[in-house]
Amino acid sequence: MARGALIRVRGQVQGVGFRPHVWRVAQALMARGEVLNDAEGVLIRVMGDGTALAAALRQGLPPLARIDAVEIVPADLPEMAGFSIAASGGPGAETPVTPDAATCPACATEIRDPAERRFGYAFTNCTHCGPRYTILRGLPYDRAQTTMAGFAMCADCAADYGDPADRRFHAQPIACPACGPQLWLEPPDGGDPIQVAAGLLQDGQVLAVKGLGGFHLACLATDAQALDRLRTRKRRPAKPLALMGTLDMIRRYCLVSEAEAALLGDAAAPVVLLTMEGEALPDAVAPGQGTLGWMLPYTPLHHLLIDAVGAPLVMTSGNLSGEPQVIGNDEARETLGGIADAFLMHNRDIARRLDDSVERATPPMVLRRARGRVPGTLPLPPGFEGAPQVVAYGGQMKGAICLVKNGQALLGHHLGELDEALTRDAFLEADRDYAALFQHRPSVVAVDLHPDYFATRHGAARAQDEGLRLVHVQHHHAHLASCLAENGWPLDGGKVAGIVLDGTGLGPDGTLWGGEVLLGDYRGFERWAWLKPAPLVGGDMAAREPWRNALVRLDQAGLADWADALFPGAPRDLARTAAAKGLNAPMSSSAGRLFDAVAACLGICPDGQSYEGEAAMRLEALAEPGPHPGFGFGFEGGKIDPAPMFPVLRGELAAGKRPALLAAWFHVGLARAFATAARALVDSGEAQAVALTGGCFQNARLLTETLRWLGDVPVLTHRTTPANDGGLALGQALVAAAGLLETD
Repeated sequence: MARGALIRVRGQVQGVGFRPHVWRVAQALMARGEVLNDAEGVLIRVMGDGTALAAALRQGLPPLARIDAVEIVPADLPEMAGFSIAASGGPGAETPVTPDAATCPACATEIRDPAERRFGYAFTNCTHCGPRYTILRGLPYDRAQTTMAGFAMCADCAADYGDPADRRFHAQPIACPACGPQLWLEPPDGGDPIQVAAGLLQDGQVLAVKGLGGFHLACLATDAQALDRLRTRKRRPAKPLALMGTLDMIRRYCLVSEAEAALLGDAAAPVVLLTMEGEALPDAVAPGQGTLGWMLPYTPLHHLLIDAVGAPLVMTSGNLSGEPQVIGNDEARETLGGIADAFLMHNRDIARRLDDSVERATPPMVLRRARGRVPGTLPLPPGFEGAPQVVAYGGQMKGAICLVKNGQALLGHHLGELDEALTRDAFLEADRDYAALFQHRPSVVAVDLHPDYFATRHGAARAQDEGLRLVHVQHHHAHLASCLAENGWPLDGGKVAGIVLDGTGLGPDGTLWGGEVLLGDYRGFERWAWLKPAPLVGGDMAAREPWRNALVRLDQAGLADWADALFPGAPRDLARTAAAKGLNAPMSSSAGRLFDAVAACLGICPDGQSYEGEAAMRLEALAEPGPHPGFGFGFEGGKIDPAPMFPVLRGELAAGKRPALLAAWFHVGLARAFATAARALVDSGEAQAVALTGGCFQNARLLTETLRWLGDVPVLTHRTTPANDGGLALGQALVAAAGLLETD
């Protein structure tokens, strides 16, 4: 035995070319030893004290690698000659799994070069790019643990795989046309699948295309008739459709700033919301919107298809509206057979479904956290070092699960609305999958207060069955905590003023909240100000028919006659009777329903929304840019009252003011009212900062106006986790952990 050292490296260090990086560093330093993957990350055994090697590891990291910690421990080791890359060290799940990564420039060049043996090959990848999480069945991340296990490497690929100097060294999905997955078209044509598929798209047909985390439904984005067919068959009348194209294509239709171009080109390859400018695509792409959601091709298959078509494509989730994305070939044939005219298939299985992430660059925000971002982890804030293992189950909308373990929080992928039976099945599957993959054994389960949420019932049942502690977390407290957690706010960092604006969440008083200023932290909160409540006539129907919200708000403002004039065909008397008697008309301070009310007054889909948030999104798109005075709101006894706005709105409309101008005034007025209330808590010293959270802050106009009115006070916002209910589980987990750390 000889004097040596063990170097432990933690972070995103598996499946990203980190071991070859260590090998090259060791060669340059003439170090002797070995490097391997194991359950905790990467372990290096090196002769000597290891300090020079450890110090050099952070230089020249592979593109997808991230080092969180490097630890050195002296050790007696057997003598080793040279430096080698050893086999992985057994199963385990302490290290973060790498998200899927978009095709790197080297692979993108290779598939277009006729001299290369992977020319035109749709499954080309290397250690810097390609599938990771969507093909993974277990840890450590080795080929045998992926859906590539059934594809034996040919001699050429095996040589690349075994050469530490090659960019494909230990790239687990490595493949080529001779040994890897294959592409085909259904119904068969006999020609090259990519070229035939491109021809079908150019002819106006709808294709189901198998991607990384599931199937897409694709059609030519410039073909209005193809778009109409897709919408009719998919039963998606108005919700915006995601688009795919090259950067040059995108710039023909939208403004693209440097920050937006960088986000488009990120390894995660999200759908990025961009402002329309230039040539117009058919209105059916995104009816009533001022932005389009674009992504760059992120697999070789996508690159080859876009090259062959020569035009932008719609690439929307392969599912019926409201159902989970399809991932299996047989499932696609059965589910998408009534939508797609043809299928572009392959035989590499998808281990888990992941929708495309949806993001905005300015201001930075994540609207849907999924492919390319998951399963990335967040470090817990200072003070949570001793946190137990926690599982949190989120809410009913935009379902997502969060696991806390070893100082990290893993916020899972977007699952969808848990009202749908198939989405509930996907939720249960994800719960089992995360628990197994990350060897998670929680002692605590965190759920929402609402007893009827599927996620709440599931969490309560699991806690009872397994003898785990159950913690109920109020909806808006969880929103606040999620914003604090993302920003690394310490457990003992002091209280903040949280502006929490969303649809609805059950309050501890039994009413439905949704427009709040909370003073609190992870451990607790008090409701300091709130939007004056109004009845939700018809319960859930109020979220689908904006006229209902306009009616009750106008009646509160003494403008019943205007409501009668605006909505002559609606059952107004019935609605007013229900509101007066409290019959299926719970009181709510929902900011989301106030957006609906104002939208309905301006004639925006008053009778019904075809998707969640349609009225609010159209109202945001309508709002005229530029500084505006905004409508005035009342404030008394903690209640922020919108009633003073409505007579002014009526008068300005009668005077001929443009609806676009009045939509802007609403955004300004709402932002100013809540910012003024929150800022008062900071100015008085009761709060150390302001946190902006809740689904309404997906609205970029509302967010920027609120920031403007807050001025120079410290402000916390969401940038890498969703402000909407997709981030709820993160907050639940931190609230539960904080409570246990206080009592233990």
